[in-house]
Amino acid sequence: MDLQVRDKAFVIVGGTAGMGLAGATALAAEGAAVVVVGRDETKAKDAAVALADAGATAAHGLAFDVSQSGEAVRAVEAAVELLGRLDGIAVTMGTAGMMPIDSDDDAWDAAFHDVLLATTRSVQAALPHLAKTKGAIVTTAAYSARSPHEPRLPYASLKAAVATFTRGIARSHGKDGIRANCIAPGAVETDALHAIRGYIAESKGYPYEEALERALPEDFGFDAALNRPGQPDEIGALIAFLLSDVCGFVTGQTIYADGGAP
Repeated sequence: MDLQVRDKAFVIVGGTAGMGLAGATALAAEGAAVVVVGRDETKAKDAAVALADAGATAAHGLAFDVSQSGEAVRAVEAAVELLGRLDGIAVTMGTAGMMPIDSDDDAWDAAFHDVLLATTRSVQAALPHLAKTKGAIVTTAAYSARSPHEPRLPYASLKAAVATFTRGIARSHGKDGIRANCIAPGAVETDALHAIRGYIAESKGYPYEEALERALPEDFGFDAALNRPGQPDEIGALIAFLLSDVCGFVTGQTIYADGGAP
C-alpha cells in the first residue's frame, strides 16, 4: 500500500529506538522526510543515518528531553526549521510509572512528566504547524490503561490520561483538519524486553525461542490471544498508517495493538 507520504515531513518524539524508530523507518521507506527526537545525541544521530539508508528524503536526529519545561517547543521548532513544514507528529516515549501506588511524590512527579507532560507538550508545540498542513498526531498509551494492575497502576493511569487527552485534541482541532489518534500497545519486544528473553530461558530452562511466549502469561499476566509479544515493526507500521492521508477519516480513536490481550 502506498501511504502517500513521499516528501511529507514528520517528527517522531522518542524515535531513536523501539516502536518510535520502527515508525520512523516505515515512513522513511515510503520516502518521507523524518526527524527523530530522543534524549541521547549519539542514538539520535545513529537513527538518522539508519533512516537515510531506509529511504528517507531527509533524516535528522535531535537530542531534547521533552519531559522538561520548554524542551518540546524547542524540539519541534528545530525540526520544522530542518524540514520546512510539519505534516505529522508521533510521541512514543513515556515508560516511567512502573511502581507501587504508595511511591513518594518525587517518583509520581517524574512519571507525570515522562508519560503525560512529554506528550501534551509535544502535541501542543506541533498544533500551530499541523494546522497549516492539516496534519496528523499519534500518541502512545498502553493496553494496561484498559486492564490496569496495581504493580503498574501509576503508569496505566497516566497512559489512560494520554488517551483522553488525544481524543480531546481530535475533538477540539478537527475543524482545523487535524487528526489525532492514540495507539495502546501490549507487550512489544523492544530492546528491553528482548534482553529479558535470554535471562528467562536460562533461569527457567525454557527454549530461547519460546521463553517470552511462555513467561508473558505465566509470570507477567499478559495472556494475549496470539500468544506472543508484538514486534516493533508491527507497531511502527500502525504509526505510519495513522499518520498518513490513507487513514484520513480516522480520528479520536484509541487503537489497541495488544495481540488480543484480555
